[in-house]
Amino acid sequence: MGALAILAAATLCASLSVHDGDSIGCGGERIRIANIDAPELPGSPKCEDYRRAYAWCDYQAGYRARGALQGFLSHGQVMIARIGTDKYGRTLARVTVKGKDAGAYLVGLGLARWWR
Repeated sequence: MGALAILAAATLCASLSVHDGDSIGCGGERIRIANIDAPELPGSPKCEDYRRAYAWCDYQAGYRARGALQGFLSHGQVMIARIGTDKYGRTLARVTVKGKDAGAYLVGLGLARWWR
C-alpha cells in the first residue's frame, strides 16, 4: 500500500491513552506502533522469562520513551493508519501528529529502535 493510500485510510483518535513507548489505546482499541520497539516497563513478562535475552529491559529508558510519546501525541490531532494486527490481537498502525511519525520521532531520540 502506498503512502498516499495509507494516509487516506488514517483515522483520528479522539480518546487516547499511552501504555508505553510503543503501545497506545484509542478508545477500547489496543494499538502497537508498527516498525519500532521501545524499552519495556517494570512488570513486562518479556523481562521475566526466556525472552529477556531479546527484550529491551531498561526500565528508566522505558519511562522516558512513554513520556516522550505522551508529549509528542499532545501536540495535535493523533492520526492512526491501521496496517494489520500482531500475534497478540493488537492493531499495528502508523501513528502521526501533524504528518510527523511517532515511531521515527522516538527512534530519533534513541528511545526506540527500528523493528523488522
